[in-house]
Amino acid sequence: MPDITLTTVVLLCVAAAVAGWVDAVVGGGGLLLIPALLLGMPQVSGPHVLGTNKAVAIVGTTGAAVAYARKAPVDVRTAVRIGIFALAGSMAGAFFAAGISNDVLRPMIMVVLVGVAAYVMLRPAFGTARPVDRSELPRRRVLTAIVLVGGGLGLYDGLFGPGTGTFLVLALTAVLHLDLVTASATAKIVNVCTNVGALAMFAYQGVVLWQLAGLMAVFNLAGGLVGARMALSKGSEFVRGVLLVVVFSLVAKLAFDQWG
Repeated sequence: MPDITLTTVVLLCVAAAVAGWVDAVVGGGGLLLIPALLLGMPQVSGPHVLGTNKAVAIVGTTGAAVAYARKAPVDVRTAVRIGIFALAGSMAGAFFAAGISNDVLRPMIMVVLVGVAAYVMLRPAFGTARPVDRSELPRRRVLTAIVLVGGGLGLYDGLFGPGTGTFLVLALTAVLHLDLVTASATAKIVNVCTNVGALAMFAYQGVVLWQLAGLMAVFNLAGGLVGARMALSKGSEFVRGVLLVVVFSLVAKLAFDQWG
């Protein structure tokens, strides 16, 4: 573990807990965790930050996925299928990432996010549909979600990354007509699938700070479990409010990265 102060470790653990909560409710926990790691350990390389982030996040995401799967009407089989395609897409995205300019991608993503926020705000019924069970999901919609949502957002995750969990929730809500709670539950399972592949690669490259990640993971798991239970108890309106906050935060972060 790098030479960092006890205060920094405590602050990183707090950031991990908050990130776990946000990620469990609506995705986007990396928006908090990665900047926190960068600020807390400026002497550490970017790959080590990303690898450590994955080692932390996979614990909280897995805990939230289990909590959701036990209480929410989530189709685990479909979620895993989407996750496998997302894993393949993320590998392809990582392969092509070197040829894409972030200066081009960031403004495009900001426009999409602003459009998404406007759509959610102007459509109060978005994501408030009743939960559906597996037998009610049309086969065509399921295949669309597996191939386009899984592959497409996996590609985005490997190519660029920020907000993938949030985009997953939105896409699953739109394509499968899920309520936001069930969409969040499904997104968590997909995230576990993609995180396993990413963490395996980072571990192989030796860029994971395991001691720090293990400590932060405990707090991330606690935050994730609390977030999942709050989302399950408070319902889609609560998730919708958190979703809008995360979307606008992502827009602000991308704008700062672009012009700050």
